[in-house]
Amino acid sequence: MLNQIFKISSDSGIPKYKQLINSLLEAIETGVIQKADRLPSINAICKEFTLSRDTVLVAFNELKARGVISSVPGKGYYVESTVTQFKHKIFLLFDELNAFKEVLYNSFLESLKGQAVVDIYFHHFNRQVFKDLIDASNGAYTSYVIMPAKFNDAYSILSQLPQDKVYILDQTNASLKKYYPSVHQNFEKDIFSALSFGLKELEKYQKLILVFPGGKEPLGQMKGFQKFCHKYEDKWEGEVIASLHKHPIKKGEVYIVPSDKDLVALVKTARSENLKLGVDLGIISYNDTPLKEVVADGITTISTDFAAMGEHLAHMVLNKENLQLENQSSLIRRKSL
Repeated sequence: MLNQIFKISSDSGIPKYKQLINSLLEAIETGVIQKADRLPSINAICKEFTLSRDTVLVAFNELKARGVISSVPGKGYYVESTVTQFKHKIFLLFDELNAFKEVLYNSFLESLKGQAVVDIYFHHFNRQVFKDLIDASNGAYTSYVIMPAKFNDAYSILSQLPQDKVYILDQTNASLKKYYPSVHQNFEKDIFSALSFGLKELEKYQKLILVFPGGKEPLGQMKGFQKFCHKYEDKWEGEVIASLHKHPIKKGEVYIVPSDKDLVALVKTARSENLKLGVDLGIISYNDTPLKEVVADGITTISTDFAAMGEHLAHMVLNKENLQLENQSSLIRRKSL
């Protein structure tokens, strides 16, 4: 039975561990071995083909990462799945799912072009959930795509994973950049550049206000805003507030709001106080969605291209590229400014 499952040739230019993988996949595809069947032991394979344990373990670990086989401590390895066409099994950990993250996710899946199976999880900005999901996924995937959010100690959690299989998405930091490729946003530069691009529209206002609760929002947003206000302090007064609650909304102000909840509150307030958006009151929202094209005749946004982010990420994973790719953002002008 062992020789029916595995075929190893010393004359082949293909590495032995790859021959083990390919022959097992062929045995599954041809029905020689079925789902839940137990595989020959590592010792038996080593003895039969004069292989080292490391060679067999490398093959089994890759098959395990693809989800083709599984192991039971003390009992051995078993066929887990008869789906063998995927070379990539990807662990995708998002912070949360919303309209623009859905664009990113769909773009990522489409750009993989059927070459991978993707399991998606969410940590909802909870560090313990983040850690538990990483711990549970270790060794089960060929690639790990991680949104670390603002977790400053993310590297200490991610370091247990194979370094060459981890990709950082959306937010990164100095310690993560040192070890992992990424497709990320530069929040400080992006808000500064976007506001600079909108100087003409901003001229009719007297005050710029960033609503920054300081929870899940990237710190770079506030730094970039403060940098812009400092540069143009002779033109506008700038202020950072944590909440719109009990904050008086006045004519001549522009609000930059990362939260869609705050966006809705501002639109309602403008209507109730007869403040015309884009004339009396300015609004700049974060992260573009189709809905923001039509709400209140169009909401101006600062947004990265989430579809492009998904495409870049898929290309990086499929080609095992080690890059630090900054996904560009822009100011999308609409009537609210």
